[in-house]
Amino acid sequence: METKPFLIALDLDGTLLKDDKTISPDSKEVIQKAMAAGHIVCIATGRPFRSSSIYYDELQLTTPIVNFNGAFVHHPQNDEWGTYHTTLELKVVKEIIDAAEKHRIHNMLAEIVDDVYFHYHDEKLLDIFSMGNPKVKIGDLRESLGDDVTSILIHADEKDVEKIRTYLSDVHAEIVDHRRWAAPWHVIEIIKAGINKAVGLQKIAAYYNIPAERIIAFGDEDNDFEMIQYAGHGVAMGNAIDDLKAIANHVTKSNEEDGIAHYLKDVLSL
Repeated sequence: METKPFLIALDLDGTLLKDDKTISPDSKEVIQKAMAAGHIVCIATGRPFRSSSIYYDELQLTTPIVNFNGAFVHHPQNDEWGTYHTTLELKVVKEIIDAAEKHRIHNMLAEIVDDVYFHYHDEKLLDIFSMGNPKVKIGDLRESLGDDVTSILIHADEKDVEKIRTYLSDVHAEIVDHRRWAAPWHVIEIIKAGINKAVGLQKIAAYYNIPAERIIAFGDEDNDFEMIQYAGHGVAMGNAIDDLKAIANHVTKSNEEDGIAHYLKDVLSL
């Protein structure tokens, strides 16, 4: 009998990617076997498209992709599929910038799809954000931004991160969602309220007509919660944070031990 296809959603950092940011040959082989068997594989990441497209190409995917934790969803090979871009209003962005400046922040960045705007010049962060050659502008964001933004990042001292997050929750809870990056970065990432990877994944699942019980999602961090809860098979990596392991249906091996390949081989009999 023909098995019905699964939709397999892969987070990148800490999940599909090893710590050196490469995909292991084993993982690649198993993912390609899954696709050959008729399953559908997609990427769901917090990264922008420009810094995830190399992995999309390496896996030879032909599916839509979830970027910015769901704030930008599109199909790299099919413009007709539609583009779902959920932005933060410029007015709110300017209020957040004003407030953040009252705390001793290191920097603020705004991203509009693949363009990056820096409040201050910043060698260390420029290095991280230069992957995929974005257009970069440097200067007061209140002056340089002319449009609603995909996401804002605030880089602050560790001791100030919670104060800024409290402000965001108190003043802008209805409008923004924010999360903290994993160590060593004391970075707060802000996107529109109600947006997460599951929202993006639902659009892809609807397109392929796949019910939640035939979705396998892999993740390791707090931005994977909703996706792991939504998927019928929500799988936390062995290196995942404890809170994610607690809500996942399964825990596999770590990103350094081919956790994805391990789980897919088993469940899909590859």
